[in-house]
Amino acid sequence: MTAQLALVPGEPSGIGPELCVRLAQQPRTDCRLLAFADPATLRAAAAALQLPLNLLPETAAAEHPGDLRLRPVANATASRFGQPDPANAAAVIAALLQAGAACLSGELDGVVTGPVHKAVINLGGIAYSGTTELLAQQARCEVVMMLANDTLRVALATTHLPLRAVADAITAPALRQSLEIIHRALQRDFGLQQPRIAVLGLNPHAGEEGHLGMEEIEVIIPLLQQLRSEGMQLIGPVPADTAFLPGKLAGFDAVLAMYHDQGLPVLKYSGFEQAVNITLGLPYPRVAVDHGTALELAGKGVADPSSLFAATRLCARLAAQRKLGA
Repeated sequence: MTAQLALVPGEPSGIGPELCVRLAQQPRTDCRLLAFADPATLRAAAAALQLPLNLLPETAAAEHPGDLRLRPVANATASRFGQPDPANAAAVIAALLQAGAACLSGELDGVVTGPVHKAVINLGGIAYSGTTELLAQQARCEVVMMLANDTLRVALATTHLPLRAVADAITAPALRQSLEIIHRALQRDFGLQQPRIAVLGLNPHAGEEGHLGMEEIEVIIPLLQQLRSEGMQLIGPVPADTAFLPGKLAGFDAVLAMYHDQGLPVLKYSGFEQAVNITLGLPYPRVAVDHGTALELAGKGVADPSSLFAATRLCARLAAQRKLGA
């Protein structure tokens, strides 16, 4: 059965709309896309790219290059390439929430999202820390952010925290919650019956037996021992400076990094163009691009659509895997 996916371009003045237009040129057999977006913005992006775009009713079939089914979410003002307008913040959030609601109701099977400009949303009077948090709040569930490419999968124990706050956030209950979400998602969404998860240490050399920090001895190691006794396959704590060596990665299905810049620079270096952002723990698959709005590239036709293409392929695969396991 073909997956039914929501497609949300994100910031209308960034590269998201033109990436969606490029996606609409691709023949698809793995999913049917329904865009939640402002039609004028999509048409402007298509004109800038000099590509065909035929916006269709929701019930129509997308059969030709440029066909894209649409559920309109109108912007408050006309968007301009590279010039974000806080007046359109409400439309960006509405598109995301409508797509999420369609997935929660069972109408759609998953959602693919483009980049959102956090500062502009907040300037528009909407408290917003990220789409991951927005969709988690809507679904009333706890989630984990995981980024992935063809080389590795890296989940985060903490996300957008200043380094001063990271150590205090590494607690046994928080780590347990993250590892349980990752474990279940690897089983349900990726079909791994006994997933192997490497857990990085917080400190250099994973604390060097307490000489470089006590978090490993006091928090991480006892928790890993407890979870192993409950059946999880956990490796670590592993020193972060050697965890990503090819020989080590062969023994892991995923890595849990303690903080944002501990794991993500390695992942992005290993394949930024194909990297995607997955929200683990939602009742439906959500996959996003792993890049920003790139306002300076908007409307120029030079933005690389590889991440959106990869996000769509993966979201379709995850949706199919969920149906298979249901």
